[in-house]
Amino acid sequence: MSPNKENIHLTNWEIVSVNPTNKNWNWKDIFCFWTVGTQSIISFALLGSLYLLYNLNFYEVLFGSILASILVCFFSNLGGAPSQRHGIPFPVFLRISTGYLGAKYISLLRGFVGLFFFGVQTFFISKSIGYLIRITLFNIDSNFLDIDIFLIYFMSMNLIDWLSFVFTLLIQFLIFSNGQKRIKNFVNFSAMFVFFGLFLFFLIFISESDLYVIETLSDRLNLSGGFEEFKLANMIGITGTLFAYYSILILNFGDYSRYVKDTKELTKGNISLAFSLILFSFFVLVIIVGSDTYFRSNNINISTVLTNPTDIIGKLNNTILTVVVLIFILFASSSTNLIANYIPTQNIIINFMPKNMTLKKSGLTILFFGFFVGALWTPLLSQNGSLSILDTIASFFGPIFGIVIVDYYVIKKRILINKDIFFADEKSAYMYSKGWNLKALYSILIGTIFAFSTIWNTNLNIFQSFSWIIGFVVSSIVYYLLASEK
Repeated sequence: MSPNKENIHLTNWEIVSVNPTNKNWNWKDIFCFWTVGTQSIISFALLGSLYLLYNLNFYEVLFGSILASILVCFFSNLGGAPSQRHGIPFPVFLRISTGYLGAKYISLLRGFVGLFFFGVQTFFISKSIGYLIRITLFNIDSNFLDIDIFLIYFMSMNLIDWLSFVFTLLIQFLIFSNGQKRIKNFVNFSAMFVFFGLFLFFLIFISESDLYVIETLSDRLNLSGGFEEFKLANMIGITGTLFAYYSILILNFGDYSRYVKDTKELTKGNISLAFSLILFSFFVLVIIVGSDTYFRSNNINISTVLTNPTDIIGKLNNTILTVVVLIFILFASSSTNLIANYIPTQNIIINFMPKNMTLKKSGLTILFFGFFVGALWTPLLSQNGSLSILDTIASFFGPIFGIVIVDYYVIKKRILINKDIFFADEKSAYMYSKGWNLKALYSILIGTIFAFSTIWNTNLNIFQSFSWIIGFVVSSIVYYLLASEK
């Protein structure tokens, strides 16, 4: 097989090494990346619950958040530095340790999870658009939504829901499939726009003297109590929970770090995650406490503190405020969908079929599968244990990351043969056993068994939040022992 023919099958301009002149991301861009990853409905509800619903000390959550940020920064630097140095995305970098075919098929595990969550996230984003459409129609004519065509449901969605869902798919495709420059601009704008919205609501709540937000917040979090009730076990548990939330971004972080100017900018950007998380947590606390105090002072019936932003606006009888909040939710959710699901999946699809795929074609592939996942979410996928299956698949991510890191830093001493990444023949450094590194596969399997056990063995569920790290450590050790054999 000729080198030129192999080159066609391994090379695509979207996944080749980034030209140094095109490495224009700095620490501020990475800060916005992590900010977007933080500003989701899930993290809003998670942080609000940790601070206010569970019997946790304020400082347990605070220091657990900081420790989780440090862990994420550490692992992101490990995985992001090689891609920054060599300008290649995660699935191409994976070729070095698993072989050409190994990287092609192993990365599909991450792609499958990305496709699934892209569809689910798109479904929930479309709900916000559907609410905006309903509000608009209701304000035009309060009886308009009673027309028969809007009362017909197919697969748990009516006409407005379907139009919103398809529109959401298409608008994401148009925004997301235009290259890294557009992506960077969208991520940066979204991060600052959502922070602006959070700051706006912060000002609204603290300016209402009748709500006593700061006083209520201080009382709820027991700031004066300090460390008297601090429990290390709780802090460690919180660290694991927050790290598990960010872990899905770590594996594919190279898809973004490849555009960063240098490692100094990369490290500064990763460290800024701690600031972003603490700032976001502060705004979340003020908004939840402020809304809770408002509801109770106005005799609005709520059984518990509401930590989900969609639940909060559902209790507000203010159309303008509801519309504004929905717009902020749209940007927060769509930008998270971009960095966590769309881009990683796009690079994996291009790596799987580099000869045929472009940004547009891979984007259409994501839309095709995302359509079916989103359409089937309510009637089928949300009810058949599919999330447990995805948790099981995600057990591979820590072990995969483990063999990649050990192989690059320890076994290969940070040496990468750029030519051999994109040219395959029997003499290529990354051919291994007909395109598969069997030692890497075995190490991933052993690490996955340990990570998998924390999910399905009820006696080990206490360690589930650390399954990614457990899999990483086990696969790293096994691979080192196997790969360092003479």
